[in-house]
Amino acid sequence: MNEEGGEPLIIVRRSRRKKHGHHGGAWKVAYADFVTAMMAFFLVMWLIGVGTRQQRAAISEYFKNPSMVQGNATVAPPGKMGPGGASDSAIKLGGAMDMAHGPGKDRRAAQKAEVPKDVEKLAQEKEKQRLEDLMQQLHAAIDKSQALEPFKDQLLLDITPEGLRIQIVDKQNRPMFDTGSATLKPYTTAILHELATFIDEAPNKISISGHTDDAQYIGDQGYSNWELSADRANAARRALLSGGLVSDKIARVVGLAASVPFDKVDPSDPINRRISIIMMTKQAQDAALSQEEGETMVTPPTSSVPAANSAMPATPVAPSAP
Repeated sequence: MNEEGGEPLIIVRRSRRKKHGHHGGAWKVAYADFVTAMMAFFLVMWLIGVGTRQQRAAISEYFKNPSMVQGNATVAPPGKMGPGGASDSAIKLGGAMDMAHGPGKDRRAAQKAEVPKDVEKLAQEKEKQRLEDLMQQLHAAIDKSQALEPFKDQLLLDITPEGLRIQIVDKQNRPMFDTGSATLKPYTTAILHELATFIDEAPNKISISGHTDDAQYIGDQGYSNWELSADRANAARRALLSGGLVSDKIARVVGLAASVPFDKVDPSDPINRRISIIMMTKQAQDAALSQEEGETMVTPPTSSVPAANSAMPATPVAPSAP
């Protein structure tokens, strides 16, 4: 009670809440380290995803050997001690377009240098597969053709660097031409007419070459096996055109005389007298059509003629050279 006799004085004591001590922002430092590590991780993953094989090899080697001594990276980063050591160049912060991407000024230049090789290799593989498919189709067409049935042993098919080659060879008792002449036998004309239909359906341009044996031509002065083989190749060309082949498909007609024998052991063998029709690859076609511009042939005639035993087994193979 108070002195005046009034109500008693009530004193309430409240305990003060203790405030937590100041942490000093340590969690912020830990969080910043975590964010930095994640940024570095995703940056490395991005570089691996967009880089070429050589660039990935250089990155891998850099982390294996981040020292000043020389390393063995495929595309080494620059360093004071030469390729392979740690780089002493400043980091560019201008963005992804300013980053170093390996050889060349930027990654796009490196890709331009590499893409043509990959495209060319892929195109060659597709071309080879297409030629193999054509050869199988021609085998099937020959097997079904009654007109070609008696002459299967004179038709040889194989694939050369220039393309799918169809060779019509002489036999001892069944020559394609009259002796010493460029006049086609009737059955040779029939063979070429049958082949013209198939060749015309394919997109390839063709090369026609005539071949003789090594027997010296006896006749007009100045007329030799070279002229004879060229005349026979032209006779084959005319027979193909009369069989329905479009003239635009013919890229080259040549006479090679006895310079490329089928049977190298016996140059006088009748099998050396033959007509060779090549359904050309894109590369060989471009080379043939660019000769007038002074460009060199990619594949000389002799390199595209394998040994006699290289003919495909689906058609009978004439006696081959050992």
